[in-house]
Amino acid sequence: MDIGHFKKTRILDGGMGQELFAKGLKAKGSLWSATALIEKKYHQLVIDAHLDFIRSGADVIVTSNFASRRVKMIQNKVEEHFNYANEKAGELAAKAKEISKKNVLIAGSLPAQNDTYVLDPRDKSIIEKGFYDQAKLLKPFINFFYLDVLSGSKECEIALNVTDKFNLPVLIGLHIKKNGRLPSGESITEVVNKCKNKNCLGIIAACVSPEIIENTIDEMKDLKIPFGYKANLWKVEEPVPIHKFTSPADKIGTNPVETMGTRDNYTGLKFLDFSKKMMHKGATILGGCCETKPLHIKEIAKLK
Repeated sequence: MDIGHFKKTRILDGGMGQELFAKGLKAKGSLWSATALIEKKYHQLVIDAHLDFIRSGADVIVTSNFASRRVKMIQNKVEEHFNYANEKAGELAAKAKEISKKNVLIAGSLPAQNDTYVLDPRDKSIIEKGFYDQAKLLKPFINFFYLDVLSGSKECEIALNVTDKFNLPVLIGLHIKKNGRLPSGESITEVVNKCKNKNCLGIIAACVSPEIIENTIDEMKDLKIPFGYKANLWKVEEPVPIHKFTSPADKIGTNPVETMGTRDNYTGLKFLDFSKKMMHKGATILGGCCETKPLHIKEIAKLK
């Protein structure tokens, strides 16, 4: 895959986890979308969600293993399904691409290995093993890796050391708070400078509100690499870590939307207007995260 691929406008998919909930997923405990990979009855649901985004115009789909990190498996006493779930995420994405007959790219999700939206305080070797084990299972099915909602340079550097071992390009997704910095306290510029990588395809604001993206887009532009976003449409401006709203002890896990809300009034046309503004600033990587639906992607796909 050409490292310059994202210099032209590309459309990423939307929020797979929330789309699965919308389609009827009943997640167990704090497994969230991992339930859809572990339980065979939900596999068609995963394929259908990918297809909805492809048919809406996405050039790139992201594997649905965001919640299939080892720490979640251990907390929910299903660690024996770790390999199966992550491999299945790759297989189902590839199956959706095959069914669609579209030349979409598949990005392998390498999420923050502990809680989401906060820095991982654990030892480097533990974090590295988590990234490596997921990357190894995804590699046969993907075109590049996507560092999925990382919170600081520590995680980013560890993940890039892992992706280099597999010799695949990588798109870096950083979570930004409303103060314009990562949860680590670092600026976007500081993190990118620490994490320079020959295989980097670009950088995006990951699972961040449109308002925060708009406030930080000029800083991303100044980095002189392809940039953009996967915008969330949570009602809360700063999403809380997953452990705040769901427990492994729950027979049926809480849908995050019950805690963080959704912006029902954020229409596809509003997302299109926002994306036009960001394109005017130079953004070429356009997509959505939690609560961004196929209808939003369908509108911004007109910008290609």
